[in-house]
Amino acid sequence: MARADQMKAMMRAYAERADDDFWAIALQVAADEANRGHAKLASELKDLVSRARAADVALQTRPKPLPLAQPRGELAELLTVQYPQHHLSQMVLSRDVQQKLDRVLKEQRQHERLSGHGLSARRKLLLVGPPGTGKTLTASVLATELRLPLFVARFDSLITKFMGESATKLRLIFEALKTTRGVYLFDEFDSLGLQRGSQHDVAEMRRTLNMFLQLIEQDASESLIIAATNHGAALDVALFRRFDDVIQYGAPDETEIELLLRNSLALLAPSALDYTRLAKSGHGLTHAEVVRACEDAMKDAVLEHRQEVSEASVILHMSERVSNQRQLL
Repeated sequence: MARADQMKAMMRAYAERADDDFWAIALQVAADEANRGHAKLASELKDLVSRARAADVALQTRPKPLPLAQPRGELAELLTVQYPQHHLSQMVLSRDVQQKLDRVLKEQRQHERLSGHGLSARRKLLLVGPPGTGKTLTASVLATELRLPLFVARFDSLITKFMGESATKLRLIFEALKTTRGVYLFDEFDSLGLQRGSQHDVAEMRRTLNMFLQLIEQDASESLIIAATNHGAALDVALFRRFDDVIQYGAPDETEIELLLRNSLALLAPSALDYTRLAKSGHGLTHAEVVRACEDAMKDAVLEHRQEVSEASVILHMSERVSNQRQLL
């Protein structure tokens, strides 16, 4: 029968809707059964995979339905909409961040019950931390878990040099918050929320920030507002009290790096891979950098026609990223 790691990898691929990975693992199982002398079972498995893939291709060629929510008119220039498929179980988080996100989801899933008692569910979140630590992914996860569309504010269209125009556009977004429930992400929020009076303070930006402070305080919609920034210290202090929760993200510790490695290398990992030793070589890397190092190691294996990644390859790619990080500091 299939090895435990193959079964886990198949379930992970299924949960993540990674169809190509799912079929590849299924064929590996069939090959293993053939090697064990179970020719009939191997043949049946291969036939099932072939038929299922053919049905999947046919399904994908059908016309896709239009999204349930699509910004129109001027809003189309200010917001992009996504329907992500990222689940909380796929993220590797610190205990503090995990607890805060669990609390947000619990309150949101029972927001009507809370409302019946005169209480409001958490829905205005400020995410602070270095790039690659999961802030943007968190917005996608909350949208997926709550079955809501994810709207991303386009700051390139929102911020203009003309007096009052940016504030008017921002007001349009907050009107959309009321009419279409969703998760609204203001990424790289420091471009808007810089401290008033700082050396980078610009009159139009200051007006826009003042408008944002007013709108977020007045907003009583059922949508979630998520602001993400890499530079929490640069934000105007008046912003912090407007949010229900401020969630701090940081680089993963060795335990979290080990879990990231196990998740990312599951498809091509040898059974004897020393994850604990590998995790030590990734000290200081962000979540995204660890995942990319794993992807590079898997590319090496595929291009070198190997069935499994090598420990040396993973260490090499993580060490390169650690070195790059030190050079940038």
